[in-house]
Parts: sequence; C-alpha cells; structure tokens
Amino acid sequence: MRYQTPNFKVGMGLHPSHFSYLEHQPLTDVAWFEAATEDYMNPLCRSMEVLENLRHDYPIALHGSHLNIGNAEGVDSNYLRELRNLIERAEPFLVSDHLAWTGGSRENLHGLFPLPLNQESLQIVCNNIDSVQSQLKMVIALENIATYVDFAKNDKSEAEFLAEVAKRTGCGLVLDLGALFVNSQNHGFNPHKYLQNLPLNQVVQVHLSGPTETESYWLDRKASEITRPVWDLFKLLAPHIRHLPIAIERHRNVPEFSELEMEVIKASFILENNNELERSTASV
Repeated sequence: MRYQTPNFKVGMGLHPSHFSYLEHQPLTDVAWFEAATEDYMNPLCRSMEVLENLRHDYPIALHGSHLNIGNAEGVDSNYLRELRNLIERAEPFLVSDHLAWTGGSRENLHGLFPLPLNQESLQIVCNNIDSVQSQLKMVIALENIATYVDFAKNDKSEAEFLAEVAKRTGCGLVLDLGALFVNSQNHGFNPHKYLQNLPLNQVVQVHLSGPTETESYWLDRKASEITRPVWDLFKLLAPHIRHLPIAIERHRNVPEFSELEMEVIKASFILENNNELERSTASV
C-alpha cells in the first residue's frame, strides 16, 4: 500500500488533555491529527475510543517511538503485530517512526538513541525497513532525530544516510525541522546544506516544534512554542512542501487547544503565501 496522503495542510499532535474539548466536535482549523502510536496500542483504552471517534471527522497519522529500526537483532515481532492491529483500527494515512535505536530485543530504554551513520548501520536499517514494510504491507516513513553526541565512525552525514535509506527501501521521510535546527547548533553545520542533501521528493510529512536552549547546547524537548529559527527554516522550505501534511508537535507543557491551533493557523498562512513553486527536488 502506498501513501494515502490527503491534499491538505497543517495538523497537530493528538493530546489526552484535548480529548474532552474534541469530544464536543468543535469546528477547528486543524486539518488532521497525529497520534503517538504506543499510546493507542491497547484496543480497550479510552485513548483508542477517542481516536476511533475522531477519525470519522479527521484524517489520522500514526507516529511511533518504539519501532527500534536500528536494532541489529531485528524489529520485535510482538510490537509489529500490535502495530498492525492498530493500523487496521485507526486506518492512518501515514505510519512513521524515528531513525533511532531504542534498546535490545529484551528491553526498551524508552529513549531515541542515534545510530552510527556508516555502511554497517545502513544495512541494518534497510533490512529492518524491508521486513517492516513487508509485514505491514505498506510503506512507512522515518524521521530524523535530535542528537547530542556524534560517532567517530560516521562516514555519512545524516541527510546522506536518510537519502540512501529512502533510495534502497522506498520508505518515506518525515522531516523534523526542530530536530534539524537543534543538530545544526549542537554539531555546527549549516541546516541549509542539510536540506540540499535531503531528497525532498521522498519527504512525506514535516514536523514543527520549539527547541530549548541551555547554557551549553540545544535540546529538542518539544516543550515550548515554535521558535523563530524553526519558522525561518519552514519559510525557506515552504515553496517546496506546500502539498505535504505539516504537523505542529508539542510533547511537554501542552497548552490549551486554541494555543496550538494558532500555530496551525500561522503555518497554514506561511504555506499559502509561498505557493510559487510546485513540489520539487531543486536545491533549497
């Protein structure tokens, strides 16, 4: 199954604190919602009940954190079975996770850890994606993560690594502009050059979030409003991605629905006022 990406613009992450508000079926400016995969794997939980009701009014995307696509021991079959069951119930237009390692086969470390960007890990990731896509019978997408350390044995940039993964497996890419900005600051590279090396024709979704600055480095905590540098990257990219679903992300300090909805409206305005170019792989 290929992507069933609807032709709309900006959505937001689905948060339990907004359930009561959404259950009154208000009119919103949100085009779609993104659900955190692992929060909805229990078919009997209240979250799943809300999600099933919501999907009658909004398209739904699933975005996971525990697929563990970088695990050299392969992807956990129990997790995949639960994910497959969730996909059947939620009917998402997109299923995505992160380019990350989250632990061994017997324990989940509940974190997104970076992978060495070399040939060995490239082969592991590609093998795992092939297995996942075969078992789910659909194409998935992988997202870049924020990192705070680098590996001495890297022989590719992250953009080059993701481009090769997409080329070999046909998977899509989710571009997290907040994580990209954080990495550019922590590791000292130009985010514009990163975007030039990323195959935009493989990007199927874009995430916007607010990074946090500390005394020594930047954190991708997704705990605040979207900051100006991230908006600036989005404005730069907007002419090339105006057909793609855009998601406003907030994982911590989640405000009232209306506050996040204002960021949805701002992102929609930027897209609508940067419509000169169609989807392109041209340099950014």
